[in-house]
Amino acid sequence: MDRFDAMRLFVRIVERRSFSQAALDLNLPASTATEGVKQLEGRLGARLLQRTTRHVSPTLDGEAFYRRCLAILAELEDAEAEFGNAKPRGLLRVDVHGTLARHFLLPGLPAFLERYPDLKLHLGEGDRLVDLVREGVDCVLRVGDLKDSAMIARRVGMLDEATCASPAYLAKHGVPATPDDLAKEGAGHEMIGFVSSATGEFFPLEFMVDGAPRHVTLPATLSVVGAETNVVAARLGLGIIQVPRYHVAADLAAGTLVEILAGYPPSQTPVSLLYPHSRQIPPRVRVFMEWLTREFAARS
Repeated sequence: MDRFDAMRLFVRIVERRSFSQAALDLNLPASTATEGVKQLEGRLGARLLQRTTRHVSPTLDGEAFYRRCLAILAELEDAEAEFGNAKPRGLLRVDVHGTLARHFLLPGLPAFLERYPDLKLHLGEGDRLVDLVREGVDCVLRVGDLKDSAMIARRVGMLDEATCASPAYLAKHGVPATPDDLAKEGAGHEMIGFVSSATGEFFPLEFMVDGAPRHVTLPATLSVVGAETNVVAARLGLGIIQVPRYHVAADLAAGTLVEILAGYPPSQTPVSLLYPHSRQIPPRVRVFMEWLTREFAARS
């Protein structure tokens, strides 16, 4: 194992906190990973990792060496890509909402992978807070305003939102002409309570009125945490929803959902790609970012 491969191995062990997981990521036998670190520590004359039966963590020397390795490996990848005309390679791990992946990523993915044949892509799905470094994830795609984070965020697109309800719901409760109509006595309007994974509270309905956002929270007989369930419940007449327009485009075209209050649209929702601040951007992540930004622009 040469020095650069040993650095890559050491960095992955620190990030994954596991010899076996790092070896799996790099397609190495576990014994090779163990021997590689042993040789690296012998060459440096320093202990880099603390090992227990359940946990691996860097020593103080290991933390310092880890930071140096990150910078050296990023420079190496950049140099190889720029001067050697080499294409990005390796495993790219991305975490993304499933609906976003199916609409914005998957249609153009065959062409992307054909252009970069040495890349392999792992797509994880979810909206929980991901520890990128510990879980070995290169970047995550998230929707909405971001809280302060140890990650760097790059805006890749903006999503138009729509307010919708089913024909049966509107036949029962009437079609509101303004946001004020939603709260009129006797109207009986309800929303489907979409629960924020960050706060546990319902997202309020939002309307732009005279250039300013107005938030409306209606009674909710049903609350949900899944985007697909939210739309299906609206089709069944269980309440009003606000969702990204792309997510209900087929329903609007088919008439299974009807857009309401179109003159008072919700503000657009940002979509961002996040990656660790402690790293320079590897070429494989950089080309993915650039491609993803183009895909959002083309498909929004």
